[in-house]
Amino acid sequence: MSPTKEQLYELLTRGVEKIIVKEHLEKRLLAGDKMRLKLGIDPTGSDIHIGHMVVLRKLRAFQELGHQVIIIVGDYTARIGDPSGRDKMREPLTREQVYENLETYQKQIGKVLNLDKTQFSYQSEWFDKVNLTDILEWAGIFTVQQMIERDMYKKRIADGHPIGIHEFMYPLMQGYDSVAINADVEFGGSDQEFNLLIGRTMQEHFKQPPQNILTTSLLVGTDGRKMSKTYNNYIGVLDKPEEMFGKVMSAIDDIIIEYFKLTTDVPLDEIADLERDLKAGLINPRDAKARLAKEIVKIYHGEIAAVAAAAEFDRIFKNREKPSEMAEFKAVKNDYLLPDLMIAAGLSKSKADAKRVIEQGGVKIDDQIVKDWEKEITIKAGMILQVGKRKFVKIGK
Repeated sequence: MSPTKEQLYELLTRGVEKIIVKEHLEKRLLAGDKMRLKLGIDPTGSDIHIGHMVVLRKLRAFQELGHQVIIIVGDYTARIGDPSGRDKMREPLTREQVYENLETYQKQIGKVLNLDKTQFSYQSEWFDKVNLTDILEWAGIFTVQQMIERDMYKKRIADGHPIGIHEFMYPLMQGYDSVAINADVEFGGSDQEFNLLIGRTMQEHFKQPPQNILTTSLLVGTDGRKMSKTYNNYIGVLDKPEEMFGKVMSAIDDIIIEYFKLTTDVPLDEIADLERDLKAGLINPRDAKARLAKEIVKIYHGEIAAVAAAAEFDRIFKNREKPSEMAEFKAVKNDYLLPDLMIAAGLSKSKADAKRVIEQGGVKIDDQIVKDWEKEITIKAGMILQVGKRKFVKIGK
């Protein structure tokens, strides 16, 4: 079906960084043409964050208009590793690792896309049939100069870091994916523009109409930096409702409006009113984040879970009460050094991390701050170990 004027505006502007060629894509949408929409994924890990969902949410908006969503599973490119935005080579994965990761990817993607109407295609369907003659043909379409003009390669050259020749194959393989499925539109984050343009060029080489391109904005982390597990500033799709809610509430105020636009279904006119009220000081940023947190949790866990997460947050942070439910750890010793106890209870990944948090005053035992990382803790049944504001574990014997 063709979109209304209002739908078309939101479809082509909300969360959209660039469209190539906008006039052509708009014409096809208004004509009601059913298009083949491509998104490539490399399942390089077992879970994804809500930053990854920005492009999937855009795909869902197109899907609801009747367009065919095709997810390309990079069971070949994942074994190279996307060089985009990287200052060093990524460790390649095995095909088995890719398929294992894909299982959880599909579960998470299904929180946004209608999987019954989503086609999953594997690169191995066509790359298993490719020979050296094909690869040399693709390589002849582009030049080394085109590749090394990219900022990431310039930086690596300047820093003396190696560039593998196989890395130049990544955009060619992604581009050929568009040829293999005859894509009408390819979606990706704004950092993918180069690779998406390669797809247009390869389609023209193979006498196909060049795909349109739609890139989406990149969602920053809760601290304003790039969203990354390294910075621990991400919100995972598989995060529990209470954890997801708490992460949003801990975010800096500057991200509120961007998150409303990119991660929720709140209408744009309401977001504009909210932005105006925030600037005028008519609304407390905390209240805006509380609504944002509920909207995000609702998308991934449902309305009931969102209401419960909000109540749980207020219980802990407004009323200074303990969580209604806590993880439990059964101690196997009578005494632990504090860092060892934190690791055993699943509240720290390493002794160095535990030591840092302890010295910063971020660890409590039965509401008492403990700053001595060499302190030996005698286990008492029912004692509560708290790390930071949101992590609690009840200790048993």
